[in-house]
Amino acid sequence: MGSLPQVVEECFGLLKLYSDGSISRSPNISFDVPFINDNSILYKDLIFNENIDLRLRLYKPTSIVNSSTKLPIVFYFHGGGICFGSRTFPNNHNICVRLASILQAAVIEPDYRLGPEHRLPAALEDACCALKWLQGQAIMHANVMDTRLGEVDFDRVFVLGYSSGGNLAHHLAVRFGPGSVELAPVRVRGYVLMSPFFGGCERTRSEEERPIDGIWTLGMYDRLSVPTGATQDHPLVNPFGPSSPSLATVDLDPLVVVVGGNEILRDRVENYARKLKEMGKKIEYVELEEEQHGYFTDHPLPAAAQRVIQFIKGFMADNRKLMMLR
Repeated sequence: MGSLPQVVEECFGLLKLYSDGSISRSPNISFDVPFINDNSILYKDLIFNENIDLRLRLYKPTSIVNSSTKLPIVFYFHGGGICFGSRTFPNNHNICVRLASILQAAVIEPDYRLGPEHRLPAALEDACCALKWLQGQAIMHANVMDTRLGEVDFDRVFVLGYSSGGNLAHHLAVRFGPGSVELAPVRVRGYVLMSPFFGGCERTRSEEERPIDGIWTLGMYDRLSVPTGATQDHPLVNPFGPSSPSLATVDLDPLVVVVGGNEILRDRVENYARKLKEMGKKIEYVELEEEQHGYFTDHPLPAAAQRVIQFIKGFMADNRKLMMLR
């Protein structure tokens, strides 16, 4: 009789990968995080890809500070190493409630397919599909006044991504380019990458010094997320890998890149921001001193996350001022 398969990777008790390639996900997920529902924000779930039953959650403030202006739209792509996470997780729900309230915006959080059942590029394909869904809503809104989104400004869309969601935000910025012409009448005005989950075969100093960050490791990328047979130098994981297309001639909408000063990803993210800046891209780099991975979605809302949200608010306001000057 052969030996039973052994667990070779476990993620937060939510996912187990076995030596025979089989996978189990826990049906009972418990969170030591309260679910915020204070009636200041309305939210509802909608299907954005009927073919594979993918859903998103739409958040809107119940009261608008400036009722004379339409709400900007903020996409939020959650983290989770592209192997776990959902719009229904309390930490993701709660941060979207905060974003909608503080930014005075309609916030959209899409789910996306997860590895290792669906490795990259599945998550990126789903992220693109979510933006295309918004384009369909904008066209429908113009033609038949669909009311699911209400009075929102399709010309002021911002894409935020945290951790693996930050990785997706980068690839969306490259995919749709400046002005997001392909998404018209939707117009993406900027991208915010918070601790984008990039990798690479050649380790950075912070990766060498902190091979384990909390209870996740960079090795999880290889075993759970990257395309089958690929390494962390795959272009979807390492934007500056040996086989990655050059970004030197790629025009991008404005970017904000944020990272914790004491997290495993710090050096790789700083290198990413520095290289783009040297290429002449419109990019702002923000380093949160002493912060570790998790600063944005911990509960209660950390001071670092509040600072980041206020920075995003300023980024959106500055963008609006530029629009008014043109």
